[in-house]
Amino acid sequence: MFKVQTLNNISVLGLERLPRERYEVASEMSNPDAVMVRSADMHKIDIPASIKAIGRAGAGTNNIPVAALSKRGVVVFNAPGANSNAVKELVLAGMFLAARNIPQSLDFVKKLEGDDKAMHVAVEDGKKKFVGFELPGRTLGVIGLGAIGVKVANAALELGMTVYGYDPAMTVQNAWQLNSGVRQALSVDDLVSKSQFISVHVPLLDATRGLINADRLKLMPKKGVILNFAREAIVDEKAVIESLDAGGLHAYVCDFPSNALKGHPRVIATPHLGASTGEAEDNCAVMVADQLREFLELGNVRNSVNFPEAVMALLPGKTRLCIVNENVPNMVGQISTTLAKRNLNIADLLNKSRGDLAYTIVDVDSGCAQDVVEELQAIQGVLSVRCIPAR
Repeated sequence: MFKVQTLNNISVLGLERLPRERYEVASEMSNPDAVMVRSADMHKIDIPASIKAIGRAGAGTNNIPVAALSKRGVVVFNAPGANSNAVKELVLAGMFLAARNIPQSLDFVKKLEGDDKAMHVAVEDGKKKFVGFELPGRTLGVIGLGAIGVKVANAALELGMTVYGYDPAMTVQNAWQLNSGVRQALSVDDLVSKSQFISVHVPLLDATRGLINADRLKLMPKKGVILNFAREAIVDEKAVIESLDAGGLHAYVCDFPSNALKGHPRVIATPHLGASTGEAEDNCAVMVADQLREFLELGNVRNSVNFPEAVMALLPGKTRLCIVNENVPNMVGQISTTLAKRNLNIADLLNKSRGDLAYTIVDVDSGCAQDVVEELQAIQGVLSVRCIPAR
């Protein structure tokens, strides 16, 4: 039996992926093997030594102490792309709202007074203030071509927009999904200078903090629109407000309300709705549950934010050792020597590294006693060792 603790309400569809004959799932338990979490702040809780994996039912992991868990050999999973359609649809809605001045016109209608005849006169007289523009022929720049950025770019192209994309770290998998009609920008500045709409879809790192700033806003064509459904600090809020007030930007659409933005006539701020659909919550929970199960039962790692991708088929009758260690020379040699001294024949081996961390999967022909695990654990630089019995 594996024990999985939930720190938030997790979609039933996700929990159903963990069969009850092999998994105990509860919000309160002692010595859990894994945790499934959405928004709970794990920086503020004691994470038991029994934990082998954390599954975040979403993309961001700011609420999880990833660095500290890495030092303990704990893998942290997320669900990249599981909420991508939900975010894409909100970005598209934001473009329409900004282009047609819909929030301002709705506010105008709410304030109408008098009988129907008076209202009709006021509408005919006032509607000229809300003249907007259509999207076909306009240019969208997408910064970050991950699962969400690719969907946004493709959808905008279908709407008849000219689309530029920029992502120097784009994966091959996402490149296959990107419509060939999306044009390549040479840099962020190049993209900004060509785009009437800009949508950012990058993680918050030191390199992306303030990515859209005062200097870049000056490069943008007049009456542009910035869309931020990624992370608040990627866009310099103060610079955006100054540009809106000066008539440079037409609108700022974001998912991160603040006192500075609240009530500004050219700001459309939603209350962090990017992934707030039932479908997205289901998709994230299912994806993370499947990843946790594959890790706990087979030792395989997919979509981890701190571990390398490591997937190896487990042959029938083989015992599997999963070893997390510092990424230093001769670690595989020491592991092999230890197993050879115990007359354990290696049937298959996979070693992957990511930054300072390495992960080794070793399949051996026969069973593995606890003292072998302890001897491997004693190797300097080894962070954790787990034995998965043969089936």
